[in-house]
Amino acid sequence: MASLNKVMIIGNLTRDPEIKYTPKGTAIADIGLAVNRNYTTESGEKREEVTFIDVTLWGRTAEIVGEYCKKGRPLFVEGRLQLDTWDDKQTGQKRSKLKVVGDNIQLLGGREGGAEGGGGGGGRPRSSEGEYDGPPSGGGGSGSGGGFKKAPPPARKPPVDPDLDAAEDDIPF
Repeated sequence: MASLNKVMIIGNLTRDPEIKYTPKGTAIADIGLAVNRNYTTESGEKREEVTFIDVTLWGRTAEIVGEYCKKGRPLFVEGRLQLDTWDDKQTGQKRSKLKVVGDNIQLLGGREGGAEGGGGGGGRPRSSEGEYDGPPSGGGGSGSGGGFKKAPPPARKPPVDPDLDAAEDDIPF
């Protein structure tokens, strides 16, 4: 039987990312996302519903979130669902929690978490809007180079058609 475990979420960070490292040096980021849903009831009343989702990121993706994201920043996460189960030490009961394990991210908004523009993330951008160029280098500050840069537009080539590209002297009428 076929199965699919794929999640795509856009939300705002509920707290600053918590970065930890495994004994082998792999970064792990635990983040929280708030996802809003606006709807209108049958009586015409407008309502907003907020869902809070825990997300775990690994490796370079975790490091990027730790470097560039703060509470309130909009973020796109693509990943899978994972169910964690454990025994509660205080009550002895079985506990479980459904969370998202993120595979790819895309940083949204401006550099300071604003709503302008977009960017790439997770080491592989999905569009030509932004391209990841490694962490900033030099003396710090927002203008120190590195980080995200605008990808050059693709070169445009004129259509190649021997009938349309012929010189005026070659036209037979």
